[in-house]
Amino acid sequence: MIAWLSRIFIKDRNNYGSPEVRRRYGMLCGGVGIFLNILLCCAKLLAGALSGSIAITADAFNNLSDAGSSVVTIAGFRLAGQKPDSEHPFGHGRLEYLAGLAVSFLILLVGVELFKSSLTKIITPEEVTFSWVSAAVLLLSIAVKVYMFVYNRGVGKKIDSAAMKAAASDSLSDCAATFAVLASMFICKWTGVNIDGWCGMAVAVFIFVAGVRSVKETVSPLLGQPPEPEFVKKIENIIMSYDGVEGIHDLIVHDYGPGRRMISVHAEVPAQNDVIVMHDLIDNIERRLSEETGCAAVIHMDPVIKDESTDRYKAMTLEIVRGVDPRITIHDFRMVKGSTHTNLIFDAVVPFDKKLDTAAVKKEIMQRIHEADSTLYAVVEIDRQYAAEEP
Repeated sequence: MIAWLSRIFIKDRNNYGSPEVRRRYGMLCGGVGIFLNILLCCAKLLAGALSGSIAITADAFNNLSDAGSSVVTIAGFRLAGQKPDSEHPFGHGRLEYLAGLAVSFLILLVGVELFKSSLTKIITPEEVTFSWVSAAVLLLSIAVKVYMFVYNRGVGKKIDSAAMKAAASDSLSDCAATFAVLASMFICKWTGVNIDGWCGMAVAVFIFVAGVRSVKETVSPLLGQPPEPEFVKKIENIIMSYDGVEGIHDLIVHDYGPGRRMISVHAEVPAQNDVIVMHDLIDNIERRLSEETGCAAVIHMDPVIKDESTDRYKAMTLEIVRGVDPRITIHDFRMVKGSTHTNLIFDAVVPFDKKLDTAAVKKEIMQRIHEADSTLYAVVEIDRQYAAEEP
């Protein structure tokens, strides 16, 4: 159904990187979600009334909350699609993450409320009447929720949407929860054991766990997560494909919402090359990055001095630094020679999980270099790796 509707309502529907196409997909999926969830809610309320099952009624209100979540998703996509303005020059794309976070909190709220009502049902149990109509409604609900999981996950991956992925996670947990309710009905019919309240509690736990998982997935991009290793590798391959670029470092991908990312990176170029020629080269690389990644790109040129003495001391410094931690790398290496001593000036990139703090790492590097040669003094700046590396 989503594929059919997208052909009708979404122009250029395969251009998933377009903010307008993403917005239309989000609103379309949200609209379909509202319709299907309200339909399921009404059917389950009827089934719950016929059977007297708190678990089915709880599942109905879960679907109603899902419809509310779809409303939040639509609002999030619509607001995120607003054009940049003077107060928000990078656009409003992060509102989509906030919409996903709001959906996650709604899921958590429903889980808590259903847990409370199920606990009451356990303390004061009521008779549950088996109904084939109720069973049919629950089977239909599972089928619909599987379909919603499939289309939310598929569209979420295509447009890289945290809100859609949160909706997919919610749909999958709903399938498990509804199956538990259905199982309780058959157990009560065949054995006479009333576990309706316990199954209602199981539904609540499923919903709560899905909400916690969804919160983690939506909070991460808001806090600032590293870009995908494949994306980092693509950037590296593009830049390093040009003659005259000897290395890159300090790569940062700034995320202002799906489809609204910026790249900043330092490119190492030979210091002896003509600065005008190298500036033109960097401009060409920036344009290509923008075209092939869809991100605005800013590249800083770092001149690299290449001579026998500098290369020898750089190699020695790298060996010493890797003795502190083999994952540490260095860049922006240069030397200032004096009559009594030589300063080795460089930046060291230290992993985040390094047990020693930055001051301790810096002190250890400086000490080891001076111990290796008493005429050498290290002037070290500690950097962090802001882009994830391939495993």
